[in-house]
Amino acid sequence: MSIHPGQLREYIIRPVLNRIGLYSEAAEELLMLTAATESLCGKFVHQVGGPALGIFQMEPRTHDDIWENFLKYKPALAMHVKTYGRISQQLPGNLYYACAMTRVHYLRVPERLPSAMDVDGLARYWKAHYNTHLGAGKPDEAVENYQRFAVVD
Repeated sequence: MSIHPGQLREYIIRPVLNRIGLYSEAAEELLMLTAATESLCGKFVHQVGGPALGIFQMEPRTHDDIWENFLKYKPALAMHVKTYGRISQQLPGNLYYACAMTRVHYLRVPERLPSAMDVDGLARYWKAHYNTHLGAGKPDEAVENYQRFAVVD
């Protein structure tokens, strides 16, 4: 079972991104693609055979690095994120916190987000900056997962 994409957008992603001041259509679509690809939109909250947690499958090391090397220097943003959580163990069960941390992860990337309408570009961005060259994910699979799990009929 996975999370209905319309509900994930309306009740988790949009409100969180607005609250932390980082909403854009492109960010919304990128987070939808990330959830669709990393966990099949919530089917998995812990990586099979790995350390990643939550519907966005963030590794605890990445989580901690965001706090230690980014949010530490952005107190206003950190304050907003803290309203949702603070520790990596919250990522599997706290959709708000997982969403906020994933958006902050992408915020650290100096490259601009692709257009919300450019799903191929979003998939390449996800691969380069979230899954990375070390990950097993492929942009074409990310596009397929986005179309399968993130598009509302």
